[in-house]
Amino acid sequence: MENIAVIGSGSWGTALAVLLADNGYNVTLWSFKKEEAECIIKYGENKEFLPNVKIPKKVYVTTEDEVVAKADMLVFAVPSKFVRSIAQRFKPFVKKNEIIVNVAKGLENGTLLRLSEVIKDVIGHCRIAALSGPSHAEEVGKRMPTACVAASEDIIVAEEVQKVFMNSVFRVYTNSDIVGVELGGALKNLIALAAGISDGVGYGDNTKAALMTRGMVEISRLGHALGADKDTFGGLTGIGDLIVTCTSMHSRNRRAGILLGQGKSLDETLKEVHMVVEGVNTAKAAYDLSVKYNIDMPITKEIYNVLFNGQDTKQAVNRLMTRDKTTEHLK
Repeated sequence: MENIAVIGSGSWGTALAVLLADNGYNVTLWSFKKEEAECIIKYGENKEFLPNVKIPKKVYVTTEDEVVAKADMLVFAVPSKFVRSIAQRFKPFVKKNEIIVNVAKGLENGTLLRLSEVIKDVIGHCRIAALSGPSHAEEVGKRMPTACVAASEDIIVAEEVQKVFMNSVFRVYTNSDIVGVELGGALKNLIALAAGISDGVGYGDNTKAALMTRGMVEISRLGHALGADKDTFGGLTGIGDLIVTCTSMHSRNRRAGILLGQGKSLDETLKEVHMVVEGVNTAKAAYDLSVKYNIDMPITKEIYNVLFNGQDTKQAVNRLMTRDKTTEHLK
């Protein structure tokens, strides 16, 4: 394993390219936009998405698809809504049994598939892993310590990803429950939107703690229905990722929620954040899954209504608070 191609030069793709270069690999960072690639090459950093993080000169930045054919491993670091089209684009260059590591966090609208399922649907001859956990690109790029999970149905694949990515500031665990790992990473973004809305409205720490706790119950409910191991949600890709996404200003989902809570429209919010807000992209799929499997997910429902049905944020909170009395179901 010598050559790794990172597909997507956003903040997370750039941070991972830096990490992998630190680990001694020959790294190709593929960008969709020629102007963006030229800017990264010129300044030695991604000024738009990951400023003040120097990219090692050994990282080769390109927009050419063919360079992927030289890679021993691919890292898909594109927004969830582009995973299918990117898989289709690079399918001709993927070797049989090559490992593809998906690092995006989301679900595909319409099909309701997890992102590893999307990739497998397009590229049937690859092996797939997901890398997830509390890992803001801004901190990983600056080599601040964190821990993540490499997940795959094939534990040998997860262990290979662990070996490639792990170093003294990026600890990687393995897990064979890719269902739980992907769902935890995708659904926590919805709860982060809710936590941000709470902040934007002006509510306090109590409110946010309640939203986070009950949000994790919803994630676990849906995960259990889809075959995930409930213990996964108590780990890094469950509660760990939920905590960091709901409390950090690095979180674009929380920042988007704050703007929504302050009364801005969804369009205004997305323009101001100026980056992909995966919680918005995932909200419809999550809501549709809750309906399909008849899972009680009231926070998810209210976020869906705020985003797509124009519901008032304070009224949404009031509906959550005045639901019928019940016991504290934790599953």
